[in-house]
Amino acid sequence: MSVAPTFPPLFSGLDSGAVDPFRHAAQQAALGCDSGLVCYRITADTLAAAVVFAPEVPLEQACAMWIAAGVGFSNALGALAPPEVGVHLEWAGPIRVNGARCGRLRIAASDSDPAAVPDWLVVGLELPLIPEDIDAPGVTPDETSLFAEGCADVDPVRLLESWTRHMLVWINRWSEEGGQPLHAEWRSMAHGLGEEAEPALDGAALKGTFLGVDENFGMLLRVGSETTLIPLTTLLEDPAP
Repeated sequence: MSVAPTFPPLFSGLDSGAVDPFRHAAQQAALGCDSGLVCYRITADTLAAAVVFAPEVPLEQACAMWIAAGVGFSNALGALAPPEVGVHLEWAGPIRVNGARCGRLRIAASDSDPAAVPDWLVVGLELPLIPEDIDAPGVTPDETSLFAEGCADVDPVRLLESWTRHMLVWINRWSEEGGQPLHAEWRSMAHGLGEEAEPALDGAALKGTFLGVDENFGMLLRVGSETTLIPLTTLLEDPAP
């Protein structure tokens, strides 16, 4: 990559080289790096990045930053891609472009206790730029890539920059205005609302109707006559190798 990305004020970039940016960011966070560090890796076929945050609220509320990252990505791609490209977000992290899965969002934190204020929180983005098998398009119809959906002219460096800017806008709005604007924007791009869903909960899969989310963006799933809450904290990953 010839041009290094430029990030908003209070953000800084770190090229992860051959290291997974999500793991790299978690390592840097554990070592005490500043909030706003963006670890990234851009290759011919993949854009991967992760941002370090230092939340000042309990983890249950801080996970809203992950929602802001998803909304920010949708806004960023929407600003750079052709107008006919549609972006939607699955609750559990996968990103959909024109209906097919195209990358995902990830989340990790220093503490898994929803009531504790974590020392750090990392939000990651993985985005395939070209098909995994460029000679056999359509082999996996529910999986796609950015360029396969008409976005070959979208510069991944500019997309990364735009993602951080839009994400920051939504984090600031969430901090200053509360959750309502972020809720409304997320619902407008949420995939599968009102449809059957089968998320994993404590290693077991539940099947029910995705009703929506609570004030902390936990999934509300109707299973039979009961409604189950699945917190966003169940999506936390262990970034260790």
